[in-house]
Amino acid sequence: MSAYQCCINPDCGKTFGVDEVLHCCPACGELLDVQYDWNAVKPLKSLNVFESYWSERSNPHRFSGVWRFHQLLPFLPLEKCVTIGEGQTVLQNAQRVAPYAGIKPDRFFLQYEGLNPSGSFKDNGMCAAFSHGAFVGASRAACASTGNTSASLAIYSACTNLMQSVIFIGSGKIAYGKLSQALDYGAKTIQIDGDFDDAMSRVQQVSKELGIYLVNSVNPFRLEGQKAIMFRVLEALRWQVPDWIAVPGGNLGNSSSFGKAFIELHQLGLIKKVPCLAVINAAGADTLYRLYEKEGLRWNGGRYDKNLTKKFYETMNSEGRKASTIASAIEINRPVNLSKCLRALDFCNGVVREVSEQEILDAKAQVGASGLGCEPASAASVAGVKKLAAEGIIAKDESVVCILTGHQLKDPNATVAYHGTDKDFYEEILGKRGVKTRVFANHPVSVANDLEQIVSMLR
Repeated sequence: MSAYQCCINPDCGKTFGVDEVLHCCPACGELLDVQYDWNAVKPLKSLNVFESYWSERSNPHRFSGVWRFHQLLPFLPLEKCVTIGEGQTVLQNAQRVAPYAGIKPDRFFLQYEGLNPSGSFKDNGMCAAFSHGAFVGASRAACASTGNTSASLAIYSACTNLMQSVIFIGSGKIAYGKLSQALDYGAKTIQIDGDFDDAMSRVQQVSKELGIYLVNSVNPFRLEGQKAIMFRVLEALRWQVPDWIAVPGGNLGNSSSFGKAFIELHQLGLIKKVPCLAVINAAGADTLYRLYEKEGLRWNGGRYDKNLTKKFYETMNSEGRKASTIASAIEINRPVNLSKCLRALDFCNGVVREVSEQEILDAKAQVGASGLGCEPASAASVAGVKKLAAEGIIAKDESVVCILTGHQLKDPNATVAYHGTDKDFYEEILGKRGVKTRVFANHPVSVANDLEQIVSMLR
């Protein structure tokens, strides 16, 4: 087999075909990887080959910012891969944001995933998971979502008509900008009484019972597509590996897939250097931060301390602790990809930090002022870099790439509340969450409907 699924537990390591639909290892319950016999799939000698593919962009698979890198995720024949034009994203040298983050202007970059068809990074993974679902003959696909996954699944379903989409959301736990996408694209939307973690548990149960294809990031094929974000970052940097990659931490799919991408590129001899990885939690959903930085949980060659994790979740349950943050895309307390993220942190010499609502909103305002508006969760990466630079963990002359995961219009309420003048709206959206100041607010100016007053104000 040139491609297969493999249990990441080193004491198990069972393998399965790519034609099997599995959410975890049937033998031990651990997560699965998609692995390759690289000799059988004609390994690359250099990453430069991908630059030539852009000249073939009239071919939809070459135009795709995921399938253009098919040789690095060849789990299906290219002709079986679904695309709707995902991955046309930009890496911006964000010189206006760099001083805020504490990094030299020519060394600070923002990878903007809000330009994907559904407005978030999820399309990178969804095209891969959707392709696999269609390959195995699924008629329906499902996900639990805080918003971006549902929008992505719904748009692939609507554009391709290959599978019907079913979406589980928690009560009051989804931004309207994202919910509007799922509804507009025709997805069957089920709202349950609970949060994302509850919805995630239910969608797994329902998918198993009804044979519905699950596209959440517990799906190993989805994470294969998300590797392409790193391939595009390297391409934009002319294949020079940055010193740091900073990414928001929610369900930990991105951090897990980035780690896998660099593990494979290094094993193939396509890169010599490996970047450090910074995963940034919101303070109101900081499971990874607590486990990794406070409790000392480590990958340990795949034999991480599961009892420590179990006790942590038991305490969380007994205290009734629920995730709560303005950064709704990462409002998750039980990340399904925890073990894979631990592996990524181990390989990439990683660190984890948490940032407050105030830090997220201030960073978001700075990103917006640079011309790349982002949703609150995206700004956690910038806020995290600012904190790490202040701690001396990241040097100001190191090259840093922050991943902006979603478009500004995914959650416009947060933006308007931060910049606007409606005090009641501000208090409802941000004030009750502890956002006390709006130092970088761009308040609209009220003026009478009078030409002289308007001209006077603008002089």
